[in-house]
Amino acid sequence: MLKKSYPYYLANEPVAPNTDLEVTDKYTGEVATRVAMADAKVIDQAIAATVEATTPMAELPPYERQSILNHCVKRFTERADELAMSLCIEAGKPIKDSRGEVSRLIDTFRIAAEESVRMGGEIMNLEISPRARGYRGMFKRVPIGPCSFISPFNFPLNLAAHKVAPAIAVGCPFILKPASRTPIGALIIGEVLAETDLPQGAFSILPCHRDGADLFTTDDRLKLLSFTGSPEVGWDLKARAGKKPVILELGGNAACIVDADADLKDATERLIVGAFYQSGQSCIGVQRILIHESIYSQLSDMLVVATKKLVAGDPKNEKTFIGPMISEKEAERLEIWIKQAKSAGGKILCGGKRDGAMLEATLMEEVPQDQPMCAEEAFGPVAVLSRFSTFEEALKRTNDSRFGLQAGIFTRDIYKIQKAWDELEVGGIIIGDVPSWRVDNMPYGGVKDSGLGREGIRFAMEDMTEIRNLVVRTPPGVEL
Repeated sequence: MLKKSYPYYLANEPVAPNTDLEVTDKYTGEVATRVAMADAKVIDQAIAATVEATTPMAELPPYERQSILNHCVKRFTERADELAMSLCIEAGKPIKDSRGEVSRLIDTFRIAAEESVRMGGEIMNLEISPRARGYRGMFKRVPIGPCSFISPFNFPLNLAAHKVAPAIAVGCPFILKPASRTPIGALIIGEVLAETDLPQGAFSILPCHRDGADLFTTDDRLKLLSFTGSPEVGWDLKARAGKKPVILELGGNAACIVDADADLKDATERLIVGAFYQSGQSCIGVQRILIHESIYSQLSDMLVVATKKLVAGDPKNEKTFIGPMISEKEAERLEIWIKQAKSAGGKILCGGKRDGAMLEATLMEEVPQDQPMCAEEAFGPVAVLSRFSTFEEALKRTNDSRFGLQAGIFTRDIYKIQKAWDELEVGGIIIGDVPSWRVDNMPYGGVKDSGLGREGIRFAMEDMTEIRNLVVRTPPGVEL
């Protein structure tokens, strides 16, 4: 169970000046614990501490960074049950899914530990013309400096880990703002980091209200901003971030194409997981399912049968697959979208009813493409089915979106796979599976309104470093 209260972490130290933030059990709605909240003064102190820690962090040998990351792997493994239950309570995530996220947290830190001793550079041949005779070049990567991280509510552990672990691996101090609805996982990460020999000021983890967190974005002492969350907030932060690089992992309304040659039993199983895993609250959750007209009736019937079998209820129950959405307000929003889609001519195949923050797993069809249910990010347990007749049509409709995070395709045709890889405007294409699939060392991110840059440990490490070039001239006639 959760502790009665949690401190925030300022310059590596737990600080508890208040218990102002109530964290609720998302299923019962009751207050589960309380958390200390940081104000602008504390955030300013945290940024100053990261500046002081910049040189000590950069000078930390790679093997020491690796040792710190390995300590985290060990402690997260030891505290896995506690971490899973905290997720289950603060996020309303079914306990089986919570355990899965804890395993990914451990994977992410383990990958970072491995990569921490691999970051190198390159020797370059500069003698590309007579004027460059006698010149040799090389470059290395150096830490960019203090980083600002803002993480979302839907994966409170692993999406924070995808910022924290690579920062430690390259030697960047950081401040982290976890989502106010789900801060506990990040604070437990802070507890574990506080056990290590990180230099003083290397990290601060500060729950705070959005209106008090402007310094995370605007302060010029911070050299990089990494944000995961909604497109509207993300692009606004980028506009106000000044000169610092900005990495954005934003939303999506992911499409999955099911071609005529697909294994329908396998596709059904994977589509159900992709659409309704953690109540659909994933930026790569399956929202649009494009089915070849020759198999549409059969697959839609199979999907409806499978959806109706899903168990909804208390996320602490081992059998629960559908838990609550993050808030009743979000469930109300999506219920309104369902009703709007129905009024515009869409049909509800199953689901559609709401009880508080619980929204039934819902499948719809014949929804006009300009409806929010198709055009925007639903971020809940709803998916829309539609027919296509040619593969080219399916690709075009997949691209007909302001988002471009990931897409999934069930097909056995290698030529179609190559065509999709060439033409789909997304950051990643998953063949034989749903777009919701991700492993933590792959490059992950989107295009268009889905963001900028890539996560995945090695790729995040590159974003958190800068190239420093070295050129050596050997004058003519020098004898060695």
